[in-house]
Amino acid sequence: MVQNIASKPVNTGAALSRRFSVAPMMDWTDRHCRFFLRLLSKNALLYTEMVTTGALINGDAERFLRHDASEHPLALQLGGSVPADLAVCARMAQDAGYDEVNLNVGCPSDRVQNNMIGACLMAHPALVADCVKAMRDAVAIPVTVKHRIGINGRDSYAQLCDFVGTVRDAGCTSFTVHARIAILEGLSPKENRDIPPLRYDVAAQLKTDFPELEIILNGGIKTLEQCQEHLQVFDGVMLGREAYHNPYILAEVDQRLFGSSAPVISRVEALTLLRPYIAAHIAAGGSMHHITRHILGLGQGFPGARRFRQLLSVDIHKAKDPLALLDQAAELLVGR
Repeated sequence: MVQNIASKPVNTGAALSRRFSVAPMMDWTDRHCRFFLRLLSKNALLYTEMVTTGALINGDAERFLRHDASEHPLALQLGGSVPADLAVCARMAQDAGYDEVNLNVGCPSDRVQNNMIGACLMAHPALVADCVKAMRDAVAIPVTVKHRIGINGRDSYAQLCDFVGTVRDAGCTSFTVHARIAILEGLSPKENRDIPPLRYDVAAQLKTDFPELEIILNGGIKTLEQCQEHLQVFDGVMLGREAYHNPYILAEVDQRLFGSSAPVISRVEALTLLRPYIAAHIAAGGSMHHITRHILGLGQGFPGARRFRQLLSVDIHKAKDPLALLDQAAELLVGR
């Protein structure tokens, strides 16, 4: 079921909608998670975990680029700051069939800072522009940027406009804005997702001042009602942790945000569709937990939800017949 990247699948060139997307999240949005999320929404744009240029160029590129054809529309997020390396990796993404390549200018961790990756690049708009230009020159698929509204020491609105304007001049037309600054010293990546206050007003001003650009809002969005409100101002919304911890929110995305008339998929229908994928993964020598760890959030808000999570997070490690355990868990979703 898994796409062979060597086959160089053809990108259709159809216009990519970023009206609703699921954020790139380290250790979470791997190919198994994305396959599951795609069962819930046909229209949501999905992102990989951030992959560094070094990992692609010097590591197991096939493992990092591997994905199932059903995951499209699908974007690869890259971490790096050497234009030539990013160009090579963007070409690899295009050759592997990805619909977009995105540059990470938002991750605040010490590890990526030391390698000039992530949010620290907001202090170097000309370098980000060079990176974007190099990637755009190398590929035909869209090149986008995900960034913060600033970093400590460089958090004025004028500096944010300088960053966006400089990168725009390199040809980038789509910016995903995490509406918080990043504190590069003293806060962990987790704290950087919570402690700096959300400033939707700053992101909204950016859309006002750069009306020609596509501005996607990210940060703190938890409901489809909030998505609909933000879409009155922004071109798109991106959900992160909420989409992972409460994935069933995606089940109504197509109907409520894209105008689909298809019936809303039930929890048990989603798990039934996921079962053959899990069975194939087990047959190939994989563990069911590699996949089911991503679906625990299906068990929320109904009698039996706790038991569902226990089966797939605790009992799974001692199950002699994992698929039978999966079927037992699925029974708890009937009617939910």
